Amino acid sequence: MIATQKDNGEELFPIVDEAGHVIGSASRAVCHGGSHLLHPVVHLHVFNSQGDLYLQRRPLWKDIQPGKWDTAVGGHIDFGEGIEEALRREASEELGIEDFVPEPLPSYVFESDRERELVYPFRTIFEGPIYPSAETAGGRFWSAQELAEVISSPSPQLTPNFMSEYQRLFL
Repeated sequence: MIATQKDNGEELFPIVDEAGHVIGSASRAVCHGGSHLLHPVVHLHVFNSQGDLYLQRRPLWKDIQPGKWDTAVGGHIDFGEGIEEALRREASEELGIEDFVPEPLPSYVFESDRERELVYPFRTIFEGPIYPSAETAGGRFWSAQELAEVISSPSPQLTPNFMSEYQRLFL
């Protein structure tokens, strides 16, 4: 971990309504600071042909859920950026994945005590090499049995958003 690395609180996010229409903008610091302004994100669930699911570990410097296991790819849609454009940018930046076929899954609103996101999830089956970047703290494939065990453990080291999304979309 690079001690000086942190999220850019001044990064500008689009603010959207529940249909995804842009209605304004706000900084990351405002969006993640308890304002509950709805902002869009993309998630990519990366499966291998055996049905195992890749999860990334969030770096300790992240402003939300540091050190927890999370969706393989997750990131904010930049102001003025399209959904698939953001998905491909994030997959490239976080895991070095560029040649994949994204399958859209139903979007939904996720709300925590700090933020509110309009999530656009996708899935893909990917057999190529994965190169986790410094935006992650690494990652690995998990079997369905491993995920079931960790989700039911008293103190799961998975993000609440990942757990609810996995249960909503895949169980």
